[in-house]
Amino acid sequence: MSVEQFMPAAPARIGQGTAVEQSRAVAEVQAAIVVAQQCPRNVQAAVAEMRQSCQQKGLAERAFFRYSRGGSTVSGPSVHLARELARCWGNIQYGLAELRRDDEFGESEMQAFAWDVQTNARSSQVFIVPHKRDVKGGPKKLVDLRDIYENNANNGARRLREAIFSVLPAWFVEEAKDICTRTITDGGGRPLPQRIADAIRLFEGMGVTADRIEAKLGRVSGKWTEFDVAQLGVTYKSVQRGEVTLDEEFPERVTVADIPPAAAAAPAPAAPGGAE
Repeated sequence: MSVEQFMPAAPARIGQGTAVEQSRAVAEVQAAIVVAQQCPRNVQAAVAEMRQSCQQKGLAERAFFRYSRGGSTVSGPSVHLARELARCWGNIQYGLAELRRDDEFGESEMQAFAWDVQTNARSSQVFIVPHKRDVKGGPKKLVDLRDIYENNANNGARRLREAIFSVLPAWFVEEAKDICTRTITDGGGRPLPQRIADAIRLFEGMGVTADRIEAKLGRVSGKWTEFDVAQLGVTYKSVQRGEVTLDEEFPERVTVADIPPAAAAAPAPAAPGGAE
């Protein structure tokens, strides 16, 4: 398998700077292969690095995502976690590129890839991203260059995430998810009542009342568990990043009065070993 197979097709007309960059990129890939063979990864060191990173609150809070689709909520490990695990595992090349933009048809041809240069395991996807954004009332055409760039980046991040996870060992990813879940569930050693109050205060700053949060969790605040508070933290970060909206997560038509008494008093479900 030649190095050229990993490079996108060259356009019909290129400038001197582009030609130099292409030559540099080929040389860089060749060097990466040589370095990976001469300095193979230390699996024990990679695992230790992963464990240390996943114990950091800053990473754990960004390790999972949530968004709405078809009336349900989709959640899972984020691209931020994928990039950090690729760094810890080592000898991995990954990236996202816009291969072609067609303004006439309003679409971009993109490529997301991840390549373990030591084992030669590779995942690559070429996909089309329409220059449109789903809004209430139907798709909206994007014409602003910044909107198009952000739309391409958001769509590409999902493919890049899956590409990286597909070349990483499953056990490595699962352990990282478990540690991140424990990190955000622990709450830095603060008492649970304080963390519940802090969570309510955060959402009240966004205009979400406590009874709407209770309705979402199906329990009054006095029955919330560490896992409930951790999930609220993931929701808060997802709202900040624009992955979900407050109305999707906390419908105004539902209040604490709508919770059946038995459900409100029922014990919370046990936290899973990792995020979905």
